[in-house]
Amino acid sequence: MTGKRIVLFSLLFALAAFAGAAPFGARALAQDCVLDKCLGQKSAPRVDNRARSTVAPGDFDYYILALSWSPGFCALARGSRDRDQCEPGARLGFVVHGLWPQRDGELIADCQAGLRPPSRLDMAAARDLFPSESLARYEWRKHGGCTGLAPSAYFAEVQRARASVTVPASLTEAREAARYAPEDILRAFREANPRLRPGMAAVSCPKGVLQEVRICLSKDLREFTPCPEVVTRSCRARQIEAPPPL
Repeated sequence: MTGKRIVLFSLLFALAAFAGAAPFGARALAQDCVLDKCLGQKSAPRVDNRARSTVAPGDFDYYILALSWSPGFCALARGSRDRDQCEPGARLGFVVHGLWPQRDGELIADCQAGLRPPSRLDMAAARDLFPSESLARYEWRKHGGCTGLAPSAYFAEVQRARASVTVPASLTEAREAARYAPEDILRAFREANPRLRPGMAAVSCPKGVLQEVRICLSKDLREFTPCPEVVTRSCRARQIEAPPPL
């Protein structure tokens, strides 16, 4: 084999190896996604309908009720799309981010059924649940379609889930910025909800700011439920900032 042929063969082999490695890179990027957000992602990606989840709607184990601390969310996500939630004077505390079905320790999202847009009548069931109608529509499209429910029934489940959780007054009545240990926040929720035990909730704190409390509920929404996969992703900071409502 001549020298030129050896170089050409080596080059082709290297290109083939590189092409074969691409899927592994894609999987590594996917692993950076934690629940409803991805690290380094500035906005929600467009979903290729051909790549939507193949999980059968309704095939899940339990729910995560995500309660967003609105001042923390607004401090981290500045933009016109957040105007309804982050407008000065709104004075929003904990608001519903979403109700997410979880299966085999993984969040289920982007099911084909979510492509059915909710009607205006369906959206009436979401009124006063989410800080904005656009978020309600997004949550149906992203997660609601995976529940096996119609849009109005999904929003009714969101309402049931929210009504089942008591938010601690000690957090909602704050009038100035405070700092908490994440465990203090979870303890406050457990004290306000006696059936909520350790291992059933988690705190999200990107950049050291309280953004969300995620509470795990049984599929029928009658009980809080253990969720080790969610708890292992809980905030590990010693203390985090909780900005006051605007």
